[in-house]
Amino acid sequence: MATFAKEEVEVVIVGAGPAGLAVSACLNKLAIKNVVLEKEDCCGYLWKKRTYDRLHLHLSKDFCSLPLKPHANSAPKYLSKNEFIQYLDEYVENFNINPKFQCCVEMAFYEKEEKKWNIKVRNVATGEMEFYGCDFLVLASGENNEGYIPKVLGLEKFKGEIIHSSEYKSGQKYEGKEVLVVGSGNSGMEIAFDLSNYRSCASIVVRNPIHVLTREMVHTGMLLLKYLPISLVDTLIAKCAKIRFGNLAELGIPQPEEGPFYIKISKGRSPVIDVGAIDKIKLGEIKVLPGISKIKEHTVEFDNGEEHQFDAIIFATGYKNAATKWLKDHSSIFLDDGTLINEFPNHWKGENGLYCAGFSKRGLFGISMDAKSIVDNINIVIGKKI
Repeated sequence: MATFAKEEVEVVIVGAGPAGLAVSACLNKLAIKNVVLEKEDCCGYLWKKRTYDRLHLHLSKDFCSLPLKPHANSAPKYLSKNEFIQYLDEYVENFNINPKFQCCVEMAFYEKEEKKWNIKVRNVATGEMEFYGCDFLVLASGENNEGYIPKVLGLEKFKGEIIHSSEYKSGQKYEGKEVLVVGSGNSGMEIAFDLSNYRSCASIVVRNPIHVLTREMVHTGMLLLKYLPISLVDTLIAKCAKIRFGNLAELGIPQPEEGPFYIKISKGRSPVIDVGAIDKIKLGEIKVLPGISKIKEHTVEFDNGEEHQFDAIIFATGYKNAATKWLKDHSSIFLDDGTLINEFPNHWKGENGLYCAGFSKRGLFGISMDAKSIVDNINIVIGKKI
């Protein structure tokens, strides 16, 4: 690799989503030279091209801004997908961020003698290889990097459509069809709701206990956490949820023993923010089903012994971190399966100038915290002053 010309830069950032943009903006403010490498053809690719049409931010704009740029007072409390995309585009322009698009990182490793990171990049458009050397490497490709579809007995035999939730846009094409949504997190519940609005016969698999709250409950809880212990906030919000939704276990939706904010803070799992799916479940417009035992050509068998026919299956089963496929020296920050070695809030820093942003499962608020911590640390190491 040393025989090839390398572009030397202080910081290389992999990923031009919100996390990568946040880190670059903070570095630019300190005049620390950085390069942002993005394998797709735009900033915020997932937001622009891999999210469903009706998506809105589930948290108030107060908790969803990136460093150095709060949302405008005139912006709605809960931003739509397009409003947040506009915010990202303005962020890029305001902080003079110039990502290199269609640059797919194929390998990165730390050279101990040089005390530098070496990055091998393939230009997707031309097929040519590019090489970078840097003192600091920031992984900002995100926890939503690669859609995950679990192995299910018989899945390969299914004759209908199979997609991951990242490919779903709207329920319009599924009108009148039997559709199974696998996964009862926020994406799964919202997709089931959207399908029902388009008069699809929607069913959703609920395997594990979940908390279901409204956006207002989450906002209130986050404000109360500034003044009250988490156990008390969890008790208050859980009672509000019980009043609003009733006993969800009767609908086939069990609830965890631990409170919603305790689970979020300790395990990074968010409560489901209801957008109307629960009312549709109560009306019978969305059917709740248990875990899948087997998939056949046109039907699915469930753990309760029922068998139903479906035209399509949508897997809202999350994502996995693919960075360990190309990052050779990841052992100080990720396990081999891509999970973080250190727990929040000490997760963002590895060894030899290796950092990660946007992997804490704390959304945009967590991204902002990561970016500030990373850039503050880089600034200390290189001795830069504002």
